[in-house]
Amino acid sequence: MESLSLEIIALLAAVAFAAGFVDALAGGGGLITVPALALAGLDPISAIATNKLQSSFGSASAMLTFWRAGHLQWREIAPVMVFSALGAVIGASFLTSLPVRLVYAALPVILIAVAAYFTLSPGLSDAGGRQRISKALFTGAFVPLIGAYDGVFGPGTGSFFMAGFTALLGYGIVRATAQTKAANFASNIAGLAALSLGGHIVWALGLAMGTAQVLGAALGARAAISSGARLIKPLVAGICLLLALRLLADPAGPWRDLLGRIAALR
Repeated sequence: MESLSLEIIALLAAVAFAAGFVDALAGGGGLITVPALALAGLDPISAIATNKLQSSFGSASAMLTFWRAGHLQWREIAPVMVFSALGAVIGASFLTSLPVRLVYAALPVILIAVAAYFTLSPGLSDAGGRQRISKALFTGAFVPLIGAYDGVFGPGTGSFFMAGFTALLGYGIVRATAQTKAANFASNIAGLAALSLGGHIVWALGLAMGTAQVLGAALGARAAISSGARLIKPLVAGICLLLALRLLADPAGPWRDLLGRIAALR
């Protein structure tokens, strides 16, 4: 990759600001930043690794904003953060060897299901709903899987955490968003540490984007706290659908190939 111009770095920083705002509200900021990094000339692994660096700033900023507002208790969230980090390290360590096409094939289906849940479930609100599994089971079984996905790819991780906290633990929207930011911060940092060993991170670019992420994420977290479910629910659903559509339309993805074969049979 050639050296990036100051204009491109400034543009990517602006993209990171917007992504930080969206990610603090509903997750899915990587839907914006990973393609932007790829368009700037980064190879896929460097794009994912550099995105992990800049998104760590955003998730930290959002997490601290929720904490200052009284929506996070460290004793409650610490086990989730630990298991999220462990999952991310495992996922990142297999980044270059996992069957990426299988991950790409499954993701649109999962994302559409998450979008449908947030759109159609009437019980989702700031007050919360019915808890379906224990916190221990959720932390030990589901959190590491989501963390591993974040270590491998990343975009949509916040939406998956949100779905887990609301659908399985019955958390209210604002509480779920706050917990999601802490879990996502842990997976970001752990994945970043694992990926940094491979030399794939473009540090100067990631730090510039990370600075912009801090500002965007702080504003997004404040908007989430003040607006609650009426803003977060449609945003989560919309982000999931956009990410699913992007994956379905990706010329290099398995779905375009499958749909092309189906069309050829007619």
